Amino acid sequence: MNNCSNLFILSTIACKLADCLSDEELEALAANLNVLGDMIESTLANKSLCKND
Repeated sequence: MNNCSNLFILSTIACKLADCLSDEELEALAANLNVLGDMIESTLANKSLCKND
């Protein structure tokens, strides 16, 4: 249940952004946030590999 507050916050942010941005801006933001998430995952994986060396 601890993650439920995160879901509420993220849902609220998504709704507010949808009210303020055009569809094209939302699409670009979503794509950029996906790339950011992938980069963070990659960074964490690389840090983990370096610790094991």
